[in-house]
Amino acid sequence: MLLAIEEFDAIHGGGIIGQAALLSNQAGGGNRCSRDVGRRSARRRLNRGVVLRARRVASMFRRLSAALVAAALLAGPALAQDPNAPPPTEAHYATARAMIADRQKIVTPNGIQLLEQVNLNGLPQWVSIRGADKANPVIIYVHGGPGATEMGRSWPYQQGWEDYFTVVQWDQPGAGKTLRSAGEAANRAHLSRAQMTRDLLALIDDVRTRVGARKVILLGHSWGNVIALDAAMARPDLVAAYVGVGPLLSLRANEAAQYEALLKIAAERKDEAALAELKALAPYPGDGEIPFAKVNVVRKWVMAYGGLAAYRDNADFYFRAARLSPLYDYADRLAIDQGGQLSVPALLPDMAEVDHTKIAATKFPVFMFLGRHDITTPSSVIEPWLTRLKASKKELVWFEHSAHLPPHEEPGKFLVELVEEVRPLAVEKLAK
Repeated sequence: MLLAIEEFDAIHGGGIIGQAALLSNQAGGGNRCSRDVGRRSARRRLNRGVVLRARRVASMFRRLSAALVAAALLAGPALAQDPNAPPPTEAHYATARAMIADRQKIVTPNGIQLLEQVNLNGLPQWVSIRGADKANPVIIYVHGGPGATEMGRSWPYQQGWEDYFTVVQWDQPGAGKTLRSAGEAANRAHLSRAQMTRDLLALIDDVRTRVGARKVILLGHSWGNVIALDAAMARPDLVAAYVGVGPLLSLRANEAAQYEALLKIAAERKDEAALAELKALAPYPGDGEIPFAKVNVVRKWVMAYGGLAAYRDNADFYFRAARLSPLYDYADRLAIDQGGQLSVPALLPDMAEVDHTKIAATKFPVFMFLGRHDITTPSSVIEPWLTRLKASKKELVWFEHSAHLPPHEEPGKFLVELVEEVRPLAVEKLAK
């Protein structure tokens, strides 16, 4: 049984962007720090004490997460100091999850901690809403994949966010707990770009009603950027700020840039195996339908070259995070893998038609949070678009030691950027 957990957590992760074996991700280079678009005008408006507290929380949080994991696993016989100890079982993971849940319990008087199904356009979908103060700005995390739920993987970094935001995690149709509870047939009926955008808009209204918020911050990661930006463009009056994290703007442009980057890396490394496999795909992505098998080969080499997680040839720390999530059990984790296998083929035709680079202007502030080493969603597609974009505020924020997973790879910096740059705009909108 544990072997099955190992295989599915380490190899699969759900989604075209988020899976390692089905579809993996990233790589790249460079090592300079810059902000090419926008300046830090928001910082001047932000209370200095809030910034300092955020920095302290960020610096402590990585150490705290590691300590929680170590302490939790000591509840079972799998002691790190003893190489002969038996591996942890699902029961030990359950004990660890209970300990982490107790540590992360929201106890503040005006806090909120919900995990429940919400009926969104006829499909019951799982939503987590957590925060220390319901008066804080709302941030809705729209996960990638498709099918690569973040709800079960966000626990290592999210607690710090909850001091400054009301954080909403949503298992989309075809993902995680939503897939598990409603079943494949009901989920499949919602697997289209247009329907998932409608579901997100319904979720925004539900959350606004629950906490009394006028507007929300939308954060779209990878594929999640597609439906999150669609929703923001449809209802800009509901959006305090938009954050794209490794955003997918145009699948065809993305795949072409990714393919070119991989060929360059393979040639520099004299990697004959990679060159042979990649050249056999030409022309890629081509003008017609993008074959799933070709996408799979490209993601394989992106992963191998340190893409999904910078400086690594795998992202096991990310895929396995759901094992210790208080919000996920074993059956939920199985649904992550199943969700990728269901969602990717169903949504690939829709994804092939995506081209958000045609968006010329927005009525809301736009932030792009990019990993310097990300070639899953190459910055060569994103930067020119952001430069052209007309918005009341726009800013490009680099994460120098990240690829496609900045919240996981640089959790401290990510929190500081959210608090310093994005939160002030949301607070202003709440005050108006």
